[in-house]
Formats: sequence, structure tokens, C-alpha cells
Amino acid sequence: MAYQQVTPPAGGKISIQNGILSVPENPVIPFIRGDGTGPDIWASSVRVFDAAVAKAYGGRRQLNWFEVFAGEEAFKRFNNWLPDDTVAAFQEYLVGIKGPLTTPVGGGIRSLNVALRQMLDLYVCLRPVQYFTGVPSPVKHPEKVEMVIFRENTEDIYAGIEYAGGSAEAQKVLDFIAREFPKDFNKIRFGTAAKAADFVQSSGAGYQADDGALCVGVGIKPVSKLGTFRLVRAAIDYALREKRKSVTLVHKGNIMKFTEGGFRDWGYALAERNYGDRVYTWARWERTKKEKGEAAANEEQKAALKAGAVLIKDAIADITLQQVLTRPEDFDVIATLNLNGDYLSDALAAQVGGIGIAPGGNINYLTGHAIFEATHGTAPKYANLDRVNPGSVVLSGEMMLRYLGWTEAADLILKGLNGAIASKRVTYDFARQMEGATEIKCSEFGDNLIAHM
Repeated sequence: MAYQQVTPPAGGKISIQNGILSVPENPVIPFIRGDGTGPDIWASSVRVFDAAVAKAYGGRRQLNWFEVFAGEEAFKRFNNWLPDDTVAAFQEYLVGIKGPLTTPVGGGIRSLNVALRQMLDLYVCLRPVQYFTGVPSPVKHPEKVEMVIFRENTEDIYAGIEYAGGSAEAQKVLDFIAREFPKDFNKIRFGTAAKAADFVQSSGAGYQADDGALCVGVGIKPVSKLGTFRLVRAAIDYALREKRKSVTLVHKGNIMKFTEGGFRDWGYALAERNYGDRVYTWARWERTKKEKGEAAANEEQKAALKAGAVLIKDAIADITLQQVLTRPEDFDVIATLNLNGDYLSDALAAQVGGIGIAPGGNINYLTGHAIFEATHGTAPKYANLDRVNPGSVVLSGEMMLRYLGWTEAADLILKGLNGAIASKRVTYDFARQMEGATEIKCSEFGDNLIAHM
């Protein structure tokens, strides 16, 4: 593939056949340093990755890093927030990693992260959540929090179909609903200028005359059967492969019956159709209860789980956010829609130490494409201070190595991180909350992690 502004290094290409990755001993890995604190974090993290690979394989394997650009650095260099070369590199070499990126202000790309996910159809956002002993946590038993979230990455409101209030596009959508679905249009509280003006006039002080002008933002929430199938399939495959106990379909189907409710129903249908007695679903439990009674349903579920079946269940999103705090042991693998997954991922990260050490991966298991990334922001006020915690990128790299099948190197990173935290020589975010801790720099934390491999 021809590149205009960057040159790939020598090395092999990762490929995929029948859903199985083929990884050479010297794969080319595209990477983006990131904006703000990104360069500091990357400098520390890349030494950890290289050290883990060298120690695990004695020089037999090597990651060949290919720097590409996005965000502020790309804009400074090429006057382009997301150059074609960058997308092409991730497309060609399949697997890469990136630091945090600035979202451009104004028009154009709404989010660089979302743009990359959409362009490469990275339909799974994989967010493992685990606790490392000694990390400061706001909950009493963070060690009980061990979950893996499969967040659908391409649909829901993140598809980006929305129009500003007062725009011609929003008005066209409102006019269409008013004409074709008048009963539904009546549910839009201020869907006409007359309704808005009447409210302003009758409500008294606090409103101005022009507040009565028609101004309704409109968004469309697409959730598809196929989009649900491939996400839930990835979650169940993972649960079976890793011998996990359950997959919980998290949704708000009690209110959004045909989008989030559809996600739940399609998820159950896929599980029963494709996996047979390897899983047991709550949908099946409900049918057995209706036909034979609750005791029979309970016995059927008990027998299936004893035989090694993975339990497929569901939970309402708002209740889930409560229960991951009060009874986290009830959750194992979670499959959910885009917005729910966003909320859940960050809420769970807070329970085990914050998004500073929360990793993420965006994956298409069909094509093999994957971009692993920091899940936190750019924190520009700490840029170039060599101060922030590199844990999010370090653990995203651990995920990447595991995805490549280089589990020995991935295990060394986890061993090193556990040892570094236990030594209490940590970056400022941990040091200020850990009794007896010594604050060290971002680069020094990377050294400490390598020393504990």
C-alpha cells in the first residue's frame, strides 16, 4: 500500500483466515502517541511492551513500531485531524494501539475515536475491569469487581444521526413525523412553535419571547438485529473460551422496547439458535416456568449450569449501575449497547482505581482489525511533565499482546504492574491516596514495572 506522508518499517503483516489471526514473529504495529499527556505515556509504555516481549521470547519475537498520526499532532503536521495514511495503516496491518486524542472543536469529525471505529467497523469495544491489589478504591471490596464488558461500538446514538434544534434538517424530520405519525408527534412536548409560544406565555417570568421559537434537537437511535448478533456472539464466544460463568445482556428495554428491547430479544434468540446446550438462557427459563412451573424451571437451569453451560441473562441498565456496586459478584461478562457500555465502563473503572488504569480495545473479530487505546482524556495541563499514570496504555498493550496470542508477554506485564503497585513507588494519582507511598515520575513507573517482571 502506498503512503504519502509516512513510511512503514520492515516487518511482517498480521493476517486472518477463518477468524483466526496469523501473527508473524516481527509484526508491524501502527501506533499513535496521542495528544496532551500522550507522548509521556507512550514513551513509558512502549519500553514496557518491548521489555515484556524481549523477556518472554529471548529476542525471537519483536514488535516493529510504525508511527502514524491523528489529532493535534496530525493537524500541526498535515493540516488534517485524521490523515488517510493513518486509516490506511490500521487497515493494512490489522492491529494497532493509540494514546488519547483531542476531539476537534467546531465542524467536521465529531470524535476521532468514534471516526476510527466507524471507518474500520470495529464493532466491539472490549473493556476488561479488574482490581490490582493496593490501588486506591472508593468501595469496600474492589477485589470482587472482575468483569469484561462487550460494548456495541457502531450503532445506538453514537451512529451520529442527530440534527441541531432550529436547523432545516431537524425541521424536516419533525415535519415527516407530524405528517406520517401524528400520534407519535404529539409526544414531542414542544414539537410546534405554537406549543412552545403558549408555554412561554403561560409560564410567566424566567422566559423570553424568543424562547417560544421552535427549537427541538432530533436524534435517531439505530439498533439492528445483525449488529446485536455479532456483538452478542463475540461475548458468548469469549465466555465459552475463557470458561466464564455468565453473559448479562444490559439494556433499557422496559422503556425503549424496539431498540434496547430488541437487543435483549435478539441476543437471547442468537444464544439459543447458535449455541444449543452450551448455554442456558433466562428466556428458556421463562418458557419452562410458564409450561411446567417455577420449580421445574429452576431445576432445568441448575442442571444446565452443573453441566457447564454459560448462563445468558439480562438486566435493566439503571439497576445494573446499582448492582455492580452492591453485588458485583453477580456479573461476569456483560454485553450491552453503545451508550450503556460507556456509562458502565467508566463507573466500573472508578471502582477499581479510575480510568487512569482502565484499558480498552476496539475490535472486529471477523476482519481481525483491532485498535487498543487509552480510555482517558488528554489532560493537557499535565502534558510534558512526565507525571501521569501510564497504566491505561500499558494495560491496553497487554490486551493487544493477548489478542495476538503472545500470552507470555501479556502475563509479564500484569506481573510487573502488580509488583510495581505493591512496591508503593507509584505516580501521583496513586501516591496521594496510598499510605506510605513514594511518588515517582511516569517514566520511572515504567522502569519500576519492568523491574518487577
